[in-house]
Amino acid sequence: MSFKRSAFRIRTILRQRNSLWTVYFVILTSLWVMLYASSLKAQEKRVTPQEERPVTQNLAPNPGNADIITVSDKDYQISAGDVIQVQIEDAPELSHFYRVNSLGSIEMPVLGLVEAQKKNTFELARLIATGLREKEYLITPNVLVTINQYYSQTFFIQGSIRNPGVYQTEGRPSLLTMIGMAGGLAPEHGSTVFILRPVKTQKPDPDPGTTKSSSYDPITQLQPSGTESAPPADYELIKVKIGQLFKGQSDQRLEPGDTIYIPRADVFFVAGEVKAPGSYPLKEGTTLRQAISLAQGMTFNAKSSQGVIFREDPMVGSRQELKVDISAVMDGKKEDLPILANDVIIVPNSRTKSIGGTLLMLFGGSAARIPLR
Repeated sequence: MSFKRSAFRIRTILRQRNSLWTVYFVILTSLWVMLYASSLKAQEKRVTPQEERPVTQNLAPNPGNADIITVSDKDYQISAGDVIQVQIEDAPELSHFYRVNSLGSIEMPVLGLVEAQKKNTFELARLIATGLREKEYLITPNVLVTINQYYSQTFFIQGSIRNPGVYQTEGRPSLLTMIGMAGGLAPEHGSTVFILRPVKTQKPDPDPGTTKSSSYDPITQLQPSGTESAPPADYELIKVKIGQLFKGQSDQRLEPGDTIYIPRADVFFVAGEVKAPGSYPLKEGTTLRQAISLAQGMTFNAKSSQGVIFREDPMVGSRQELKVDISAVMDGKKEDLPILANDVIIVPNSRTKSIGGTLLMLFGGSAARIPLR
């Protein structure tokens, strides 16, 4: 009996051990399957490498730091102030950023001063490669020149614009293009764009026998006859109407260094016996009839035949008082008047109408039925 009991115990222990190993095996298998599945999901979500991603560029300009987003119809010529990058294969000691000085040159090791002004990138790269061959520094130099900053292609835009600032763009953009680059006009913009353009003055001919030097003295700035001549202007003022610009009737090509200023809209004022007194933006071609209409018309107490327009004279600094029959203008019996900036339109009160209106309010509709004797 003892032998049978011992054999039974041994079989029981072996069965328990087998069941434990089975549990361990199932647990390990489950963990392995979970880890393998998570690795597959991670591979599916893995992002492509940086070099395989499509390159995108945000072309919306930021205030004061614009991107090069316009293309010129010809190769850009390097100018003073531009920053260029020179990359030379097998010569990293020469591959740097260089700023073009005021004389139009860059200073490079080995070559010294290299003339860069009025050359495009291909011409400058060819010139550098030729110099390196002549100096026997490289046998077959491979040179690449790119422009990093277009300092000479700088434009300034200020005023009623959504993103005012300094913009750098290649070529000669139009005024409409520059306004679009700056985010468009602000809601309170005026009707005129002012462009300040630096005037490129020519130096007088040093030869006293020429006509130019006989008519201009750089020291006294006097004409030969002895009369004073006005000194040359530093800036040229150009005015462009926004209405014509957006209708396609006119556009203006910009020059590097131009300053574009868009002032806020001018206003005029309507006061007195009108339903909506206040200030209103002055649009181009606004007339008296339109001004009264913007103020929602005149009230019952208005003495429209004795209207007044107070107008400032910017040349003299005085204020003019213009008498106007507003009712005749509104009825078309008199010519409509143009409204200027800062005009104050006064519609006076009629005492007779005020007394009559007061009586009507006191007696109501029965006042109209009182017999007159």
